Amino acid sequence: MKIAVIGGGSWGTALAQLLAKNGHQISLWVYEKDLAVAINEQHENTQYLPGVSLPESLQASSDMKAVLAGAKWVLFVVPSHVARTVLSSMRPFLEDTMPIISATKGIETGTLMLMSEVIREALGRKTTERIAVLSGPSFAKELVLEHPTAVSLAAEDYRFAARIQKLFANDYFKLLLSSDLVGVQLGGALKNVVALAAGGSDGLGFGFNTKAILIARGLSEIVRLGLAMRADINTFYGQSGMGDLFLTCSGAYSRNRRVGEEIGKGKTLKEIQEGMQMVAEGIYTTQSAYALAKKYKVNMPIVTEIYRTLFEGKSPRQAVLDLMNLVRGDETPLEVKQVMGEKKAQN
Repeated sequence: MKIAVIGGGSWGTALAQLLAKNGHQISLWVYEKDLAVAINEQHENTQYLPGVSLPESLQASSDMKAVLAGAKWVLFVVPSHVARTVLSSMRPFLEDTMPIISATKGIETGTLMLMSEVIREALGRKTTERIAVLSGPSFAKELVLEHPTAVSLAAEDYRFAARIQKLFANDYFKLLLSSDLVGVQLGGALKNVVALAAGGSDGLGFGFNTKAILIARGLSEIVRLGLAMRADINTFYGQSGMGDLFLTCSGAYSRNRRVGEEIGKGKTLKEIQEGMQMVAEGIYTTQSAYALAKKYKVNMPIVTEIYRTLFEGKSPRQAVLDLMNLVRGDETPLEVKQVMGEKKAQN
């Protein structure tokens, strides 16, 4: 079966390789023409995933029409801040019923839409029925080394999700099914903001005690916003919630943690971005998360302090100290207590 993978970064390439190894014909869209040529000639993405051999059944192109021609599925893996632009270029070559799997983690700046909604709107669809989202703890470099990995796959229709599960599943990669589109996407996006804070703590020379506070309180903030947006609280204690949060805040391959670390060491955001080849989604997500917290009137101190550090010039050390001054009160958030009370009343 032909699957079109839109996005030739490290994660898109890793997923494309996995699908090709599973026996599918893969057409990979990359923005750079010279990179497409290099992938086809050398069977390696030397720019974003060097040293990894790609199957000959994986062919790359910068021609969107050619990539989508004859495809039965589309896997969408581009940075969130260019998602709408790329989707607009795809629309003329897609049927309304084409199933879309999004592996993009982020929240659109301005509209504050989750990626499933951006896809629905940009492709002119009335519903998100044929749209699924894949998110969870997964570094591209470890996936191509076939390290055991499990992520969440969310879709409104279970049978639709189960078909996607079969496309990806093998001995080392598993998809856990969910119907919580909102929760799975929020977990995948917001953990990047908390990872910036965790990296900042590393850059300032703080230890594991401090990072543990940030991860635990960060999860509480994600849960609070998730409940306000009608997500399932259980989602945040699974792969796309706690699992992804732990990985991104502590893993050596985490771009967001690394950006936070550089900020903690005194570099400016501009200096860091100029030296980066790949996108750290948390930078864009911080702006959206800050706006969502205001929209839903949810208290998110970590998001607020990261926003002030990135965009208002606040000292990283002062941000951490101010956060410590806010650590008080009950450990269980009021919103969680309300959900627990409602479930108890129902029983």
